[in-house]
Amino acid sequence: MVTTLLVVVVILAIAFDYINGFHDAANSIATVVSTKVLTPFQAVLWAALFNFAAYFYFTDHKVANTVAKTVIENYITLEVILAGLVAAIIWNLLTWWYGIPSSSSHTLIGGFAGAGMTHALLTGASPLDAVNMGYVVKIVSFIVLAPVIGMVISVIITLVIINVCRYAKPATAEKWFKRLQLLSSAALSFFHGGNDAQKVMGIIATALIAAKVIPNFEAMPGWVPVACYSAISLGTMSGGWKIVKTMGSKITKVTALEGVAAETAGAVTLGITEHFAIPVSTTHTITGSIVGVGVVKSISAVRWGVTINLIWAWILTIPVSATLAAIIYAAIYYFK
Repeated sequence: MVTTLLVVVVILAIAFDYINGFHDAANSIATVVSTKVLTPFQAVLWAALFNFAAYFYFTDHKVANTVAKTVIENYITLEVILAGLVAAIIWNLLTWWYGIPSSSSHTLIGGFAGAGMTHALLTGASPLDAVNMGYVVKIVSFIVLAPVIGMVISVIITLVIINVCRYAKPATAEKWFKRLQLLSSAALSFFHGGNDAQKVMGIIATALIAAKVIPNFEAMPGWVPVACYSAISLGTMSGGWKIVKTMGSKITKVTALEGVAAETAGAVTLGITEHFAIPVSTTHTITGSIVGVGVVKSISAVRWGVTINLIWAWILTIPVSATLAAIIYAAIYYFK
């Protein structure tokens, strides 16, 4: 049955997806803007186009299914989902305001899990009974693995390019790599859309199941993917300029060649993790890839102080989001 609370939850989920888009726009456009291949306005339009194009390719929704199963169904209510979404939106807006490229994916999962665990605790069960530990361990492990994989692939691609093009004229090479960066940024935006839009799809499908509108995940109506891909694309068009500055220049200075390597590495990593239904952070992935191209130049080319601050934000995202969601859910539980 469609209730007011369900409508509120769906609207908040789509709002989070929009915020995810402008929060994570930097992932797709930072290098292409910093190398002046595209203007900021052109870059967000380009990224948004390929964010939405992913809708036509990623039809299995494996990542969405993983997110939906993070919390055990017995401990999912509309109030749990509401608390998780509100917490995720708060953390996303705070990190956006301070220009911190944190993970929208992990704040959503952290909020969802934190609210579910609190629901279990307040109803006399163990908090750990509320979460599917197999999924949680896999998701948490990729906080470390995604940037490392991105970095390794980025180093390999950069070294290959340098060796293949070592006799090329610098001016000619620069011109070609600026053209290639259009393709690499498009690929990154494509896989970003495919990975991140699905996470909100999983949350909305879970809400529809909790409200008994649909019987299971496989019965998710067609408007859910359309709404999610549209929201993240519109959010990307809004841009997240504070985070663009951090990603595009504060970690390391990026040339067109390095932009191609970093974006290609990020796209490959996201493609691999999507294939295995792992909801990873696009932010973590592209940050690792950018660090990789910096390391090829020299260890000192990477601003490690900035990078370490980003890592702290990554570590804190899930526990902070879970704690916020716990507080919000407890307030709903006691005052409803």
